[in-house]
Amino acid sequence: MSIDIDALIDVENSTQKKRIFWDPEIYELELERIFGRSWLFLTHECLIPKYGDFVTASMAEDPIVVVRQKDGSVAAFINTCSHRGNAVCHADSGNCRAFVCNYHGWVYDTAGELVEVPLEQRCYHGNLDKEKLTLPKIRVESYRGFLFGNFDTQAPSLEDYLGDMGWLLDTFMIGAGEGMELLGPPMKSRLSCNWKVPSENFVGDAYHVGWTHAGALRVLGGELSALAGLNENLPLDDLGLQFTTRYGHGCGVIHHAAPSLHVKRQRYDHFLKETAPRVKEKLGDVRGDLFDGHWNCTLFPNCSFLVGTQTFKVWHPRGPHEIEVWTWTLVHKSMDEETKREVQREAIRTFGTAGTFESDDGENMMECTYGNRGWRNRQGSMNSTMGEGYEGPHPDFPCIVGSSFVGETSYRGFYRYYAETLKARDWKAIRENDDRWDEIWRGNDFWQRQLAAD
Repeated sequence: MSIDIDALIDVENSTQKKRIFWDPEIYELELERIFGRSWLFLTHECLIPKYGDFVTASMAEDPIVVVRQKDGSVAAFINTCSHRGNAVCHADSGNCRAFVCNYHGWVYDTAGELVEVPLEQRCYHGNLDKEKLTLPKIRVESYRGFLFGNFDTQAPSLEDYLGDMGWLLDTFMIGAGEGMELLGPPMKSRLSCNWKVPSENFVGDAYHVGWTHAGALRVLGGELSALAGLNENLPLDDLGLQFTTRYGHGCGVIHHAAPSLHVKRQRYDHFLKETAPRVKEKLGDVRGDLFDGHWNCTLFPNCSFLVGTQTFKVWHPRGPHEIEVWTWTLVHKSMDEETKREVQREAIRTFGTAGTFESDDGENMMECTYGNRGWRNRQGSMNSTMGEGYEGPHPDFPCIVGSSFVGETSYRGFYRYYAETLKARDWKAIRENDDRWDEIWRGNDFWQRQLAAD
């Protein structure tokens, strides 16, 4: 496989070839070098609280089982029998003491060890080495209760992989005191698009909100209704920021707009007003001011969420032109049950499978993919130059900061790392760039000039 990554992703000029949304050869390289060595979201610890509790998940196109162990730890393994490859678990979730393949009856315990084989002595004559036939294990680590898996034993820890993004995530993950949880089971749907389209949308696309969602915003009213139509008089200055970090994770924040897409929000409003002062006291003014913002985020490569709207998603690739969308509701553990359900109803109404905003976005994501099936169009490039120069290191944040929530700083960060990891032979080669990953922004003194002028 010979793909010129620099020709596909021009980091210096902030362009990407359109073929990255269509080409099967590129997709195969992504499966190997991105999904094969990135930390991928599996589930939340609250969804498997007891011994034997399990959920099935996906890491790209590999099926996974995640199980709570006797000692309280969590194990994950590929959901495919070591005999002839059939799935050993067909349920989405449940509780069990063993997994039994329904093809030939091989039995695996909750740690994925092969413990019983029908007719073992009679038909295998004592020659079957069950210790070599365990289900392939997956590295599992938790960040604030959110469980991620990794195929690559050489990958850095999950905490190191999140890096400065973890500093941002802690604003809401620990700022309110008791952490976050997901309300499940997840809603699941199929969408005919490339996995990168929704990932890049959530990492930094505030630009589309006022245009794609204009009708919904006008009907809803509220804080974001002024964005409808993207007119030149939009009050964009000082309303938000964008962030990009070492390994492609990024987000945008609209200040003090967390519940802006929720219609029934009385309990949620009360929770935010009551909690925000405690966050500032615990984490300081900088993150305290971000806490009640509306966040659009992507953890590279395919885990995205909206803090405020409280929807949490994974875009599982199902080939280069299709994804399976899994959607949970994100809530604070310290919320009472009525507040959690109020938030869940509004999150489903906006970004559930048939949600108002989800439906708007789906058409765009499909068109961005299938518009590139033509040979001629695939030779063209896409542009992500919005806000170039109006970004850089900031004294208050440990990452690169864009000056407006309507910009493409996070796009550029996402595709900078996308290109880097596709080119790298292994994690050692990626880590060699840790001290210079931000060179394209490092010399920009935008924030020094801006803060001095203020």
